[in-house]
Amino acid sequence: MSFAAPFPAPFGATPSGLPVERWTLRSASGVEAAVLTYGAVLHSLRVPGPERRPPAEVVLSLPDVKHYATHGAYLGAVVGRFANRIAAGAFTLGGTRHHIPGNDRGNSLHGGTDGFDRRLWRAEPCERPDGAASVRLSLDSPHGDQGFPGSLQVSVTYTLASDGSLTLDYHAVTDRPTPVNLTHHAYFNLSGNPDRGVLDHLLTVDAAAYLPIDETGLPLPGAPAPVAGSPFDFTRARRIGARIAEPDEQLSRAGGYDHCWVLDDRDRPSGDGELDLRRAARLEDPGSGRVLEVHTSEPGLQVYAGQQLDGGFGDLLGRRLGAHSGLCLETQHFPDSPNRPDYPSTVLRPDQALRSRTVLGFPHLTAVAR
Repeated sequence: MSFAAPFPAPFGATPSGLPVERWTLRSASGVEAAVLTYGAVLHSLRVPGPERRPPAEVVLSLPDVKHYATHGAYLGAVVGRFANRIAAGAFTLGGTRHHIPGNDRGNSLHGGTDGFDRRLWRAEPCERPDGAASVRLSLDSPHGDQGFPGSLQVSVTYTLASDGSLTLDYHAVTDRPTPVNLTHHAYFNLSGNPDRGVLDHLLTVDAAAYLPIDETGLPLPGAPAPVAGSPFDFTRARRIGARIAEPDEQLSRAGGYDHCWVLDDRDRPSGDGELDLRRAARLEDPGSGRVLEVHTSEPGLQVYAGQQLDGGFGDLLGRRLGAHSGLCLETQHFPDSPNRPDYPSTVLRPDQALRSRTVLGFPHLTAVAR
């Protein structure tokens, strides 16, 4: 079956005056996605409800590039060169100390003060044998960019399949060793209405352990902590808001959930070439019946419940985006990995290529199709 090819449309300009494009992808299932060349932002993801109910916007979005350039919440963006935090914005690699601009309580967050979320990416449509709509966005990050060593060529490819699933394929190569940790920072709200928030959404996270944090959001020394018996136990579906206000030290340090879960390896399917995907999370909105499942090749999942959204800006319809308007499910490597030899390495070397995949699936649509 063939689908309409992705197509671009003008979407304003960057603060420096460079034109920004908005690429639209459509699927036979009724799902529609739109991607900006600014920040590789997922600007829209419209998903029907069960039984072919009308589609609704399930990611938080902003009305123009100016808002994306100034808001600071990374809405829908691809973040890097290193997602999450690096302690004190510094690490040693090959005997050399490297310094990244601090932008979060003395640490560097999501690549520093001028990360990939604020860059203009190049876009090109991708032809696929199955005819699925696909667009690749590419970016060149020079040696010394935000203090990181090595020139890095990075791309993310968005592909919308016939069943409505949206796949994000990351690829990167470098000319010298450098840490790389890429993730996607969409805020999901399956109800389609940010005013309702996500505290009544049901969340399942396929992880028996998580990384406790200090007062600055960095993982504490030592092994991951078991989730059993704690407010971090989402091994079975539970309301996000069920225990978020409990007097727990970890919840207090983050103002809620903003922690990395260590994904289980159990029941991890194989057969996808070099990339083995595991389910990371399932998100359900009982009101609309929409369901999101996240599968990934990454070892961790940062769950952020959007508590720092303060209503200071509005979405496409002018609705204010306040605390818990959306939930982030960020597939990634562990925070501060360049300073933690006990974590899986994030160092990319010239004789390697980074490949990573995350799939956003909507099983309520698949069930209808059957």
